[in-house]
Amino acid sequence: MRRAVIVVFLLLFVSLSAAGDPVKFSGSVRLRAENWDWFETPGHDDSYLFFGSLIRVSAAQQRGHFDWQAEVAQPALFALPDRAIAPGDPGQLGFGGTYFAANGGDENAASIFVKQAAVRFKWANHSIRAGRFEFIDGTEVAPKNPVLAAVKSGRVSHRLLGNFGFSHVGRSFDGLQYVHSRPSINFTALAVRPTVGAFDLSGMEEIEDVSLLYGSVTHSAANSDARLFVIGYKDERAVVKTDNRPQAVRAADRGAVDILTIGGHYLAASGPFNLLAWAAFQSGEWGALDHSATALDFEAGYNVDGPMNTSIRGGVFRSSGDDSPGDGDHGTFFQILPTPRVYARFPFYNAMNSTDLFVAAAMKPTPRLSLASEIHRLRLSESSDLWYSGGGAFQEQTFGFAGRPSGGNSDLALVADLNVDYAFTPKTTFTLYFAAARGNDVIDAIYGGRSATMAYFEVLRRF
Repeated sequence: MRRAVIVVFLLLFVSLSAAGDPVKFSGSVRLRAENWDWFETPGHDDSYLFFGSLIRVSAAQQRGHFDWQAEVAQPALFALPDRAIAPGDPGQLGFGGTYFAANGGDENAASIFVKQAAVRFKWANHSIRAGRFEFIDGTEVAPKNPVLAAVKSGRVSHRLLGNFGFSHVGRSFDGLQYVHSRPSINFTALAVRPTVGAFDLSGMEEIEDVSLLYGSVTHSAANSDARLFVIGYKDERAVVKTDNRPQAVRAADRGAVDILTIGGHYLAASGPFNLLAWAAFQSGEWGALDHSATALDFEAGYNVDGPMNTSIRGGVFRSSGDDSPGDGDHGTFFQILPTPRVYARFPFYNAMNSTDLFVAAAMKPTPRLSLASEIHRLRLSESSDLWYSGGGAFQEQTFGFAGRPSGGNSDLALVADLNVDYAFTPKTTFTLYFAAARGNDVIDAIYGGRSATMAYFEVLRRF
């Protein structure tokens, strides 16, 4: 991919000599202090504070029949805990341990790499983008209805493919994207490989043995939005897969993960009410196993007109788990390459083998202040399967999803949180977040204590 990036940069610089709109520069600086108080794990760092920053600088230019963008990212991590990884089932005790493991055991680390470098060719209602870019499923079209646009951004996008934007590294894709767009219909196709990232600061590299094909058709009307999608995912890395089979069996299975996912969503609004249905069905191969899995989500929301701009939402999500580790079949829903924190704001779980009953409320008391809170009742769909976390492949040597045994239990946790955003200026935002989890039988079987918290303070400056 490095040669491709060099070629793209040459095209960009050559284009500067020709007529066109001025080159526009933009970027952001994000600083965050994260405090993790993981479920009690004696003898290890289950409570710690670390710091991260991410600087992004972008140049872009619009031209008659093509445009281009080049972006550099510079992430840094400070004061990572060196004992936040416990052997066996406790595993990594929050993101501090994950960053530490992914970056060679360094407590302080930094890097700089090309985050995006792409050229887009445009004609009539068509476009082709080539190079390195970010992609998020469900963002192909923004609904005309502002309420549905907000719901789609927060409850549809990132479910299966995302940029892992919460982490200090993120994720990009190398390859091609085709778009055919009309006022109410959008067709998008993608053929890419993901970059190293998320927790690994080596973001310049590409994960060469993971490939992805994506296609979607979206129809958007005044008060509705519908999409059908298909995703082909193939992972040929020689890594041990995370599933509920015994360790020796998994270690001997080096077959590819080759999965086809077909799904869609439907959003509709009527007055202050809105409804969302989302579904995905999978088939394929999980190494030596046959893979078949499903995931369903049903939600309803109500927007209250008034000075507080309040919205209330509730719903249930359920993904399949594997009901038997020795039957030759794999039934755990595979989340592919998502941004997990969009749906697990305290990200000690994800959408695999998961049943999530939730209620959420958001309000905007002033033009600058936004508040949001969620409560989640979490259970494992199959007690014979694992408690999963993670967001997919992010480096060559790590599968990307972690799994802990359920101990034959299904009751995972109750989680409540509060997010506060304050727009200090139009380009500067302060965020304060706090979440508390009360673990139940699954967590009690692994850790010495059931309680865990996560909190962070973040400053984001755009320019």
